[in-house]
Amino acid sequence: MNFSRMWVSGTLAILWAGAGAHPGLAQATHDTSHSGVKERERIVLSHVLPKLDGDHLKATLVEVNYGPGEFSPPHSHPCALIGYVVQGALTQVEGEPEAVYTVGESFYEGPNGVHAVSANASSTEPAKLVAYLICDRDTPINVPVPDSKAEGGK
Repeated sequence: MNFSRMWVSGTLAILWAGAGAHPGLAQATHDTSHSGVKERERIVLSHVLPKLDGDHLKATLVEVNYGPGEFSPPHSHPCALIGYVVQGALTQVEGEPEAVYTVGESFYEGPNGVHAVSANASSTEPAKLVAYLICDRDTPINVPVPDSKAEGGK
């Protein structure tokens, strides 16, 4: 395993394990001893990443907040993205049927997939997700979809 792949794997493990320190982000999953002590970590998502150069890697962690009824205009992420919902529910459409993700659920988005819809699924409650992006180069974290006429969130 080359250094860049080990670094990415280690970084992901540290970030997701760190989520276990926050009681709202992880649930006890199994006993680690006969004393009944529960572990505070769980694997939320595991996905093979696209081939990366390794010489110019950049990891970015972004908190995305949607107010009630808010949405993003159609957009794309040039980098692989792992999302984790920490509050509310989000509707996502990326080249597949519409999916609603709720607290504790995660999802993977491959590079350059188009979000036709990225929205708060509720018109009365806020929603929040944490997005972890891994890029080969110093690129923007999202880009508008060409010829998109949709207006940005409310």
